[in-house]
Amino acid sequence: MKKGEVALLTIAPEYAFGSSESKQELAVVPPNSTVYYEVELVSFVKEKESWDLNTQEKIEAAGKKKEEGNVLFKAGKYLRASKRYEKAVKYIDYDTSFSEEEKKQSKVLKVACNLNDAACKLKLKDYKQAEKLCTKVLELESANVKALYRRAQAYINLADLDLAELDIKKALELDPDNREVKLEYKALKEKIKEYNKKEAKFYGNMFAKMNKMDSGDSSKSTAKEPEPMSIDSKA
Repeated sequence: MKKGEVALLTIAPEYAFGSSESKQELAVVPPNSTVYYEVELVSFVKEKESWDLNTQEKIEAAGKKKEEGNVLFKAGKYLRASKRYEKAVKYIDYDTSFSEEEKKQSKVLKVACNLNDAACKLKLKDYKQAEKLCTKVLELESANVKALYRRAQAYINLADLDLAELDIKKALELDPDNREVKLEYKALKEKIKEYNKKEAKFYGNMFAKMNKMDSGDSSKSTAKEPEPMSIDSKA
């Protein structure tokens, strides 16, 4: 839209007020209503690019994007939330010009945004990216229990059960009473047990087939006596 333009917006129930009745200033909106808004663009402020911001403005912008991401995550809009967290990290990714205090603030934001983004990626079943984001957090904070827990969840879904177990065990060493981690470890042990059973069955069947083939070959190996070589009478 351009400044001064008027547009009619149509909003489906799931993006408006959903299945609940909503009392607005001008009307009561019944459940499951499609909502129509007539909007005029009066003015707008263009968002500055990161290179146009000073260091403190970058931290403030990152914090704002993080909060937007949190609101979207709570609303179940994981893809949009993920984009906000990614944008937040971009503002503060390169912090060489930051003061020591600003670097501390930047680190806290990076850890929070990457952890929250990893939670989004798990919801979106993008397990490889979730693992990468958790690894970034652990490079900044090696004892971060949430990062270990979420990376273990990613590893489990990627079928890297040994790596998942290493992360879960380390998380439990750091926080032995963490209920979520203990439950995940219990589920992981069941998966490992199930995997070992399947593997044993697979190799058992394979060896049984090999033995059967070997016994079949030996029963067919009766040798014929060679026939005497004939003499050419014309020699």
